Amino acid sequence: MGSWDTGPFDNDDAADLGDELDEAAPERRAALVRAALTRALRKSDCLEHGDGLRAVAAAALVASHCPGGTPVTTAHGPRQPLPPLADLRPLAARAVARALGPDSELTEGWYAFAAYQTWRNELEHLQTVLRDPPPPTQATLF
Repeated sequence: MGSWDTGPFDNDDAADLGDELDEAAPERRAALVRAALTRALRKSDCLEHGDGLRAVAAAALVASHCPGGTPVTTAHGPRQPLPPLADLRPLAARAVARALGPDSELTEGWYAFAAYQTWRNELEHLQTVLRDPPPPTQATLF
């Protein structure tokens, strides 16, 4: 396992997910993103490092399809087009919350490094983008 920076695709596990998405048939890509998110949420004990990294990368892909999301343009992310992923928003938000939680090897692993706060800020930004948008307000007629 290697990490070289704090971004969602700045590690080997996320780069592997990007490669898997590129190699998958177009109709299977959304299912692969969903599987990465679901795997992180199925564990009842500690979220393992690799599962957490893949879930964060998948959540970044979902967030890139949401208002305020940042496009994934890194060379380590998928290069092939992805289908719309906005319907995975609630699942992605829960996966990021799990990655930030006390029972996550990601939190344990980053906590000792000077870049911990940068990493945490990036994940908190993902959470903000992935939160359900507020319901539309009705215009008041006068």
